[in-house]
Amino acid sequence: MADEAGEIELSTQDLREVTAFASACADSALEAFEAEQPDDTRPREAIGAAWEFARGGERGKALRDTAWAALKAAKCADTPAGREAARAAMAAAGSAYLHPLPKATQVKHILGAAAHAARTAELLAGDDPAVGAAHVERAVGRATPGVVDVLARYPAAPTGGGRVGELIRMLDDGLRR
Repeated sequence: MADEAGEIELSTQDLREVTAFASACADSALEAFEAEQPDDTRPREAIGAAWEFARGGERGKALRDTAWAALKAAKCADTPAGREAARAAMAAAGSAYLHPLPKATQVKHILGAAAHAARTAELLAGDDPAVGAAHVERAVGRATPGVVDVLARYPAAPTGGGRVGELIRMLDDGLRR
């Protein structure tokens, strides 16, 4: 699935599938951010822009800008759960920028929103890893065959990354089974 230059083949439809998956995963965490920052719409706008792209919109500056804005919103959150929820939104918008490079780090573009959402759920449950694992299983069930196909073109998720990195690897393992 890589061309002679070593790049992975990715169509716009592939990117839309990945972004729809990431958006659905990030949606599940949004309430955690909005509960503590009800007047800050940046994460919601990032997820909205991601959904717009997933449904046929442009992959342009507005999408990229909302991703950066959601990352900035994470720095304004009062709690770790709020920060992770905003990062899930950032990752949803950023998933549209998955690169066709055969590098393990690109897996974060595919699975980052789901991992940050799972971490949000864990933190809301008193840092309970069982809650995160259950969230991961739901995300695995949510992934379409198109998302699994795109993921299979990349190497396995990289090591490191703390608990979110562990959740990414759990997602990666579950989707590759």
